[in-house]
Amino acid sequence: MGNTVTESASNYQHLEKLSVSELLQGINAEDKKVALAVELCIPKIVPLVESIIKKMKTGGRLFYIGAGTSGRLGIVDASECPPTYGIEHGRVVGIIAGGDMAIRKAVEFAEDDVEQGWKDLAAYTLTVNDTVIGIAASGSTPYVVGALQQCRANGITTGCIACNTDTNVAKHSDFAIECLVGPEFVTGSTRMKAGTAQKLLLNMISTSVMIGLGHVKGNKMVDMQLSNNKLIARGTMMIMDELKIDETLAADLLQQHGSVRKAVDAYIMMRTK
Repeated sequence: MGNTVTESASNYQHLEKLSVSELLQGINAEDKKVALAVELCIPKIVPLVESIIKKMKTGGRLFYIGAGTSGRLGIVDASECPPTYGIEHGRVVGIIAGGDMAIRKAVEFAEDDVEQGWKDLAAYTLTVNDTVIGIAASGSTPYVVGALQQCRANGITTGCIACNTDTNVAKHSDFAIECLVGPEFVTGSTRMKAGTAQKLLLNMISTSVMIGLGHVKGNKMVDMQLSNNKLIARGTMMIMDELKIDETLAADLLQQHGSVRKAVDAYIMMRTK
């Protein structure tokens, strides 16, 4: 592993002696640095997103793989793509060391198995149209490093999100994103700034990919799943705004066609006949 910024000592001392207000102000001061660090990564994110869009348009999938907090963040991002953008389940997949039980409870030493990451990925029968992004704050997690190494050996496009420089995950990535957020408020607690940076980067990647795949029109999630009353109301408002019609007609169109996109397209087609 290269430079271990994520393990460097906190800039704050004697945390146990600080007041609650001082603790919160310190954490907030550190959090303010994250978005600026992410901004510096944009030139590295662009080619990764462009590659993913190109591959997904030909039927490829996007995989996130990580351990601990990193793995959980990947699973959150992947799980939110189908309801938000209407993309089929299985097109964006999150994998965590230790399996699904590790989402809620840490599985001891799961991240140290250099072979298991590839085994977990291989269960999905990867193709050259797929992309695998390894997420590891340290950049050295064996589970992730081994997975990326085997992906490249099998011609699978790889990317990574890390918070150190000259990392092992970057060495096995076609598109490496190393976001340096600096020492954590609590030394080594990478669920804090590093985790926030990873969340922001995942938001940027998946949102840009979904827009690139055509799941957003204007600035609206026109393919979102209508899985609760709030989303049905949101969909109705989208149709009202787009077609300049009243709520009753918009709600009827949404119920009839099942999605904002289909409702709008059907109405426009009907009016142009």
